[in-house]
Amino acid sequence: MSKIQKVPTGEFHSGYGCIIMSAVIGVFIFMVWWGYYTLTTMDAAIAAITQPTPVQLSPVAAVPDLEKKLSDFAAAANAGKPATLKLSVAELNVMIQLAPDGGSGSYKDMLRVKSLDATKQTIITDASMPLNKKFWEDSKRYLVGEVDYTLEMTELGPDAKVSAVRVPGKSVPEEMVKGMAMYGAMGPYQNDKTLGPVLKAIKKFKVEADGVMVSTEK
Repeated sequence: MSKIQKVPTGEFHSGYGCIIMSAVIGVFIFMVWWGYYTLTTMDAAIAAITQPTPVQLSPVAAVPDLEKKLSDFAAAANAGKPATLKLSVAELNVMIQLAPDGGSGSYKDMLRVKSLDATKQTIITDASMPLNKKFWEDSKRYLVGEVDYTLEMTELGPDAKVSAVRVPGKSVPEEMVKGMAMYGAMGPYQNDKTLGPVLKAIKKFKVEADGVMVSTEK
């Protein structure tokens, strides 16, 4: 039995290859231009709402017995026992001071909790947050204003995501807020060998007018 051979019947034109290569080069040039445009546009947006130096946030007063309160809750959470913890604004600020560097810097010089909104379930903070300049530069610029955080539950426990940013006298682009909301403030601690298990044990949270409540009970 003879072997069947497929023979092209259409006419091949050498210009086809040129067209394909031109299309590939065009796509590559567009990608490079779009990356450059995005970087410069983002850089301009960040520059419009930041300043070259940080501000010193309000001092934090010590809260007696807070560390024992935290260690008791952690012990119960790690033992799988029901436990509830309620933290006031003052206690939240001490916790920010006690929190270790999660790898991206400590929050102690960046954030101060100033109030709680039980209706919106948000934590309102004063912020002096460093933002990078262009990725090839080491210097910083600072977002100084108010940043709201909304709590959400994840598989690794509660996390706090940016929900609003206000800088006096300036308009913060919505896309920038969405970009900041992609990174949870608790993320660096969810895999911490000490804090991670405690966070994962938390099953419920609530922002109240006088404090934030967390519980290991659903």
